[in-house]
Amino acid sequence: MRRAAIQAFRASLQCSVRGFRSNTRRGFSPLLPSNANRRSLAAAASTRRFLSTSPHGRDRNSNNRPQTAKNAPIASEPLRSSMYFRTSVALVSALVGYGAYYSYGSNGTDSLVKRAYSSSSTSTVTGDAATQTRSILVISADELHTGTFVGDGPISKTTGNDGKRVIEMVTPDQATEMLRKSELSYYVERGQGVVRYDLVQLPSNDPIEDDHAERIVEMPDSSEPHGSSDWMFWGVFDGHSGWTTSAKLRQVLTTVVARELNDTYKASSLAPPPEAIDAAIKRGFLKLDDDIVNKSAQKVLQGNNKTAAAELLAPALSGSCALLSFYDSRSKLLRVACTGDSRAVLGRRSASGKWTATPLSVDQTGSNPDEAARLQKLHPNEPHVVRNGRVLGGLEPTRAFGDASYKWSRETSEQLRQRFFARSVSSFLKTPPYVTAEPVVTTTKIEPEKGDFVVMATDGLWEMLTNEEVIGLVGKWLESQQVTKNHPTSQFDSVWTRIFGSRGAKDGLPVEVAQDAGGGGQKTPFRRQQWGDSADGFVVQDSNVATHLVRNALGGKNQEQVSALLTLPAPFSRRYRDDLTVQVIFFGNGERTGEVVVNQDATAAANKPVKAKL
Repeated sequence: MRRAAIQAFRASLQCSVRGFRSNTRRGFSPLLPSNANRRSLAAAASTRRFLSTSPHGRDRNSNNRPQTAKNAPIASEPLRSSMYFRTSVALVSALVGYGAYYSYGSNGTDSLVKRAYSSSSTSTVTGDAATQTRSILVISADELHTGTFVGDGPISKTTGNDGKRVIEMVTPDQATEMLRKSELSYYVERGQGVVRYDLVQLPSNDPIEDDHAERIVEMPDSSEPHGSSDWMFWGVFDGHSGWTTSAKLRQVLTTVVARELNDTYKASSLAPPPEAIDAAIKRGFLKLDDDIVNKSAQKVLQGNNKTAAAELLAPALSGSCALLSFYDSRSKLLRVACTGDSRAVLGRRSASGKWTATPLSVDQTGSNPDEAARLQKLHPNEPHVVRNGRVLGGLEPTRAFGDASYKWSRETSEQLRQRFFARSVSSFLKTPPYVTAEPVVTTTKIEPEKGDFVVMATDGLWEMLTNEEVIGLVGKWLESQQVTKNHPTSQFDSVWTRIFGSRGAKDGLPVEVAQDAGGGGQKTPFRRQQWGDSADGFVVQDSNVATHLVRNALGGKNQEQVSALLTLPAPFSRRYRDDLTVQVIFFGNGERTGEVVVNQDATAAANKPVKAKL
């Protein structure tokens, strides 16, 4: 996301007032200035209550929950805030929360003010004067309003002592540009295995705390002369309390796991047993986390260098969930290793012609009864080991990389804090470690002939859409696609045409609803509370299927909602949406005609390398 597109506009506003309009029948609530402000303001604005923070919405620190305004106007059920920070109670300093938003200055906003003004304004004739009418977003501590503004000049206004602000909303075209800014898509023309994968990221934090990795390792195949098979890896990493841990995972996790797998395969004369492969993946996760948390602390204490300490301890003090998939094209087995609450879901075409959604991971948080029981068993006689669904009352994920304040001993933490820097230790900490990076590994046999695909995403997507909605949205997207312009004979098109025949849009989402609605640890999405179970709010307008999912998570056909959520500046946006990272992997078999090539139609112009970095 462009930083300029989410900064608060602080330019002053000067015109003559035309009065405020309100429509209580439609849930409109006026923005009422003081009498003095009424005489000095330059324009007319009508605002409509649009979003409000949720009584359930909170950050990752249970001591920092937003409060609902006592005098909030009564209206229809607003869209609730689903976002919260992944910080822990041990965090001593960070630019988080609503108050940090108001500490931002106006640097770097002038160019966007002019651009947004020229692209989003319309001309309105009032009497003899032609004025500009633009969409606005009114931000307060507990809710958002949208409306129209009539007047000239850039829009940015503080309306009173309550900190309420008025800023100009991005247009639908600008929202689309922001959604597609980081999208990537590749055709994988390596024969057996995968035919295409799509990726997109959308920041809410600045900088984004999510990260991702993709890699193909070519392995010799002794079953065929001069044969080879592919090991394919995809990973999404949901950082919290900073971006450094997730960046570390992007750099080295696939390499560490691939090395452990290679050693395991070499040690076996035949194919290693499934439990040995799972153990190799777990070993790679734990070794890397030990390097991040414990070996870095040892080096810092031995080296006594503050510059080195800052570099070595950063990935330990922040944290990250990790979701890594490992696909062996020879065996057609997909293993998904999950540490934290990112999620992978398999889509498969059923005999009915609809898709089924099968979770390949389970969210690991303090709200998961199995995870809570595991921690209570490991730490008996500690009533606060899981408190309010959080580890020691602070951290929501029960498994994560980094988060050293939940793993170091109290003595280690105190030594680092006194000699260098570290976070305060929770008063509940008695028998660390409480958090582990050990993943839960699942194994699935991929059936390319049934159109198998996998969606991997950080929890920001699953808080807005159910497993079935995500799989159904991909199915809806597939039905709407035509042969691509730049790649009319791509293996993706030929493979999926054989599966589906002719493609055409249909009503509703083509997905079977699971009997167990809570499969994979999913909860009722916040979005569903607003417009129910109907698919009428969904839309298909993106060539990249990952971008398609993100658009529908933010509002789908409701362009006003999508624009409002993308207008919000960081870190205030964190109260309404999380960082989003989505990967969609399409499996299939075809001719081995090439390597990995860019799908030009579904890749942003600025992100078109010659080949994928695999």
